[in-house]
Amino acid sequence: MNHPSDDLTRARWRKSSHSGSGDQCVEVAALNGDRRAVRDSQDPHGPALKFSRAEWDRFLTAVRNV
Repeated sequence: MNHPSDDLTRARWRKSSHSGSGDQCVEVAALNGDRRAVRDSQDPHGPALKFSRAEWDRFLTAVRNV
């Protein structure tokens, strides 16, 4: 779902600390309104997953429980 604050052209992406030093990395960007975006660093112009704060919290909880 798109949100007015989902402009990724000015997003500041950072690599996940769990990505290690390999070529395949996940990057995360904070968006306005407490939203987050996730993308594949190998495809920076490709699609990004966008999460509301509640969705992001559920995502992190699920990842931690794997």
